[in-house]
Amino acid sequence: MDRREVAAVLTYVGRLDPRTIRTDAGEARDQLAMWHELLGDVPMATGQGWDVREMVRKRIVSSPYPILPADVAREWQAHRRDRLARHTDPTPMADPDNPEAWRAELLAARDAVAAGVAAPSAHRGITAWRHRPGLKDQLAAVGSYIPPAVRAELAPYRPARAAREAAIAAGGPDVLSVPCDWCHADKGEPCRRRRINLDGSARGNAPRVTAHPGRIDRALAAQARQASAA
Repeated sequence: MDRREVAAVLTYVGRLDPRTIRTDAGEARDQLAMWHELLGDVPMATGQGWDVREMVRKRIVSSPYPILPADVAREWQAHRRDRLARHTDPTPMADPDNPEAWRAELLAARDAVAAGVAAPSAHRGITAWRHRPGLKDQLAAVGSYIPPAVRAELAPYRPARAAREAAIAAGGPDVLSVPCDWCHADKGEPCRRRRINLDGSARGNAPRVTAHPGRIDRALAAQARQASAA
């Protein structure tokens, strides 16, 4: 704000809180100089939610003490920090091989957001709430993130997962989509070998490559229910 804008703010403050009015010409001049010194880089208003008059009114309503220019400056700095925290740097249009131009474009975009000239670029929120239409179909068209050749090489090292994927590919049910009543494995966990001691206690907890028969039957029944519901 320039001196004229700061004077307008002081007039507005004095109308809401007469305690800040200075009747002496020297005191009024010193007050204007102090406010301008602290608020010279604070805008009067921006198109992105900042209005110094609204901030002053809220401050006077919420505090019994006379408002100070430092109060306004702190609110503006907090407003800037909040905007930058919600901003994600977009990819600059400058040549990546020109680091000076790349950096200058990034800094210019941040300065515009901080000054309230431009809105924050919230790229982090694109998929934070809901997926855009057709996203599942696009992901399905992309395929697996593991190439088939790599998946085949990993199969000997994760036999349970390989057996599960083979069964699903053959049209069978996903046995890990249901819990196991025999070994009490939760959904997504492989079945475990349960060996019973003579006293009835369980021993052994090694994972099984294949699921228990009861779990397979339960997965088949769930698959049949889903097919009939569809």
